[in-house]
Amino acid sequence: MRHRIAGRKLGRPSYHRWSLYRNQVTALLANARIVTTEAKAKEIKSLADKMITLGKDGSLASRRRALAFITDEEVVRKLFEEIAPGYSDRAGGYTRLVKLGHRRGDNAPIAQIELIK
Repeated sequence: MRHRIAGRKLGRPSYHRWSLYRNQVTALLANARIVTTEAKAKEIKSLADKMITLGKDGSLASRRRALAFITDEEVVRKLFEEIAPGYSDRAGGYTRLVKLGHRRGDNAPIAQIELIK
């Protein structure tokens, strides 16, 4: 039984899975929307929301925590100076997940995850 076990393994070892999450969150913050599989999108949704919450805090410690997760310093700058101030009046739910159907090659469910304006 999987009681109280959160998260998806996505068929990868933990170091590969966390690298995937970091890259996808970085791409989401850089481009404002990405298309990926539904399972990956559901996993990175909460991580992206946490990064935006760090950006809203704006402290040096928050910036360093964001730099430890996001792989591009320019994206961290964009997060803290452009993205996060736009959500100052919002208490959460910074991302939207839109299901797009199934991928042609392997019939995997595809979703688009985007930042809510």
